[in-house]
Amino acid sequence: MPKERGGLGRGLGALIPSGTTTQGGLLEIDLDRITPNPRQPRTAMDEAALAELADSIREHGILQPLIVTHAGSGYTLVAGERRWRAARAAGLRTVPALVKDTTPRQLLELALVENIQRQELNPLEEASAYKQLVEEHSLKQDEVAHRVGKSRSAVANSLRLLKLPPEAKLALAEGRITEGHARGILALPTLEQQLKLLAAILAGNFTVRQSEEAARRGSRKQNPLDSIKAAEIAEVEERLRELLRTKVELHRGKKGGRLVIHFYSDEELEGIFQALGGE
Repeated sequence: MPKERGGLGRGLGALIPSGTTTQGGLLEIDLDRITPNPRQPRTAMDEAALAELADSIREHGILQPLIVTHAGSGYTLVAGERRWRAARAAGLRTVPALVKDTTPRQLLELALVENIQRQELNPLEEASAYKQLVEEHSLKQDEVAHRVGKSRSAVANSLRLLKLPPEAKLALAEGRITEGHARGILALPTLEQQLKLLAAILAGNFTVRQSEEAARRGSRKQNPLDSIKAAEIAEVEERLRELLRTKVELHRGKKGGRLVIHFYSDEELEGIFQALGGE
């Protein structure tokens, strides 16, 4: 028989070995005996969403049990922290929970997959969880990828986000820039260049494509990038591409530059000529 593939990509159950004991299975457990998962990757929760969940729990109860593991005389959450917090807000004294025996690594893995599947982690929280699996549990990147059901390149790109300067990390965590913007910033070799491009993105609301183009141009220069100018060039190129419907390259020099317009057939050349006002 083929070996079954384990991993977070297959859901929470895939990470709990078939031989683990349930210690009584589904129980009603006092909320005060449950403590949050110290390996929880998520560092912030939406208070408005928690309030909505609390309202739902008051009316319908908890429809999906929490998963907990033994911790001394009490329990530690494995999965379901939002439900645990909302249940407290709703005034519940007990919650339904499945008791599972887990390892410290599984505590992190299970919390990570729950948040990934619910898309509740910001990019830096996800990257930090991957880093914990690599550094604290001696997993290689491809092993982490296998466990979470993602490609190795996706895990590697996520981990690279941790190399962003603090200002860019804050902007990413707050949603003021995207992962695409962050990758453009990381493509630049110096901190000065990275911060200039970040400032240009925040000030000018540049698209990801324009940011990546600015980074591409900046990474070829030895002097620090004037990222605003580079992003403006990228914006002009984008507008010309939309106007002429073909590849356009704008190269600036100290006293001018050159504009390269690509065409791949006589028909495309005729269309470019007409777009430029020719007959």
